[in-house]
Amino acid sequence: MIVAAGASTAGPLLQATRAIPIVFTIVPDAVGAGFVDSLVRPGGNATGFTSFEYGIGVKRLEILKEVAPRVTRVCVIRDAAITAGIGQWSAIQTAAPALRLDVTPINLRDAPELERDVAAFAQSANGGMIVTSSGLAIRLRDAIIAEATKHKLPTLYYSRAFVTSGGLLSYGSDRFEQFRSAAVYVDRLLKGEKPADLPVQNPAKYELTLNLKAAKTIAIDVPPTLLARADEVIE
Repeated sequence: MIVAAGASTAGPLLQATRAIPIVFTIVPDAVGAGFVDSLVRPGGNATGFTSFEYGIGVKRLEILKEVAPRVTRVCVIRDAAITAGIGQWSAIQTAAPALRLDVTPINLRDAPELERDVAAFAQSANGGMIVTSSGLAIRLRDAIIAEATKHKLPTLYYSRAFVTSGGLLSYGSDRFEQFRSAAVYVDRLLKGEKPADLPVQNPAKYELTLNLKAAKTIAIDVPPTLLARADEVIE
């Protein structure tokens, strides 16, 4: 039995074995990555828990607009080399017109290119930023936060880890809950059930985290209504 955190761990494990049961957590797109046949019937030796549904892109745009009403342009940081990066961008792009937002993708590759692309975007006024889920984003976390702060771009991240590191706000799944749920699946598998028969589950809850110090740094007044809805406020 193997418990795997994230697509970057689950992927190599599934290349190594199609026999040992694998329970994965915080995987962005298990079907698109080829880990399972479908969410309802995984069909192989792996099952587990996704980190989001693509529809969450709409809510993230709404929250960004709520915290920074002046924003009319949004750059979307994505890893275009992975299925989840393409899917997250497509969902955001589809939702943007209804919110009267112009969205621009920025492909994440390395820190120097990120710095150039964000600086070019920030030359025009009323900009904001959304950072989509990827292993590369978490590795370049400090560089992304630094660029958002430097250019005073209101930025919504997919994970609380960015906010505790100095980012403005995040809206994402509870990763601790995913590991608690994974323990339940491990127990069921050890009692004889098969990964192929246990459905992959999407998050039941998303959490909003705010960093008031970061808001002050980029001159953002967090609306009281948003502050009241926050699951965690960092001061």
